[in-house]
Amino acid sequence: MARRRPWEVEDELWELVEPLLPKVERRFRYPGRRRLDDRKALCGILFVLYTGIQWEFLPQELG
Repeated sequence: MARRRPWEVEDELWELVEPLLPKVERRFRYPGRRRLDDRKALCGILFVLYTGIQWEFLPQELG
């Protein structure tokens, strides 16, 4: 079994967190940039908090 990284959100935790997040509809006119997946955003936040790095050095795979 692979060891999970501390900033990765497990499925059980995500099932608890996801209903608490607002559902955002994409605007038809002037939609702007596509939103990043909420789970990826949370993993990015946890990565920054865990490692203490600055936001601009966030690895690309975390968004």
